[in-house]
Amino acid sequence: MQVAKDRVVSIDYTLKDTEGTLLDSSEGRGPLAYLHGAGNIIPGLEQALEGQNSGDSVEVTIEPGDAYGERDDNLIQDVPKQMFDSVEKVEPGMQFQAQTPNGTQVITVREVGDEMVKVDANHPLAGVTLNFDVKVIDVRDASSEEVENGQPDQQQ
Repeated sequence: MQVAKDRVVSIDYTLKDTEGTLLDSSEGRGPLAYLHGAGNIIPGLEQALEGQNSGDSVEVTIEPGDAYGERDDNLIQDVPKQMFDSVEKVEPGMQFQAQTPNGTQVITVREVGDEMVKVDANHPLAGVTLNFDVKVIDVRDASSEEVENGQPDQQQ
């Protein structure tokens, strides 16, 4: 069966940056299942998998515009340190969920000063060219509930 809209696709994958650094992999976790056409994975990878069949392997390079976007310096801000009062010690690299007008967003602490904390709301992979090595493990028609929910049922 071919990868197409409203089909549940299971893939094994390895993700590296342009220097060959391993960024993510399904190894040891089992295949990633997603609903094709529902925006569950980055657009460039979804496009590369369109029309593939179970058992097919794909190597694809995805530019930032079709992945997590370009870095946006407007998403780097200084916020009062008191916003982190509930955290014992705030350190660079820590990540938090912040409520924004666009919903929940992950922010990363870049610098910690005496009174201000520099945070970055860019996705950690924004601006990064991604290299995927993917094997399509399984493709099946999605149930009406899966299509309605926009994601595969994890029980199947």
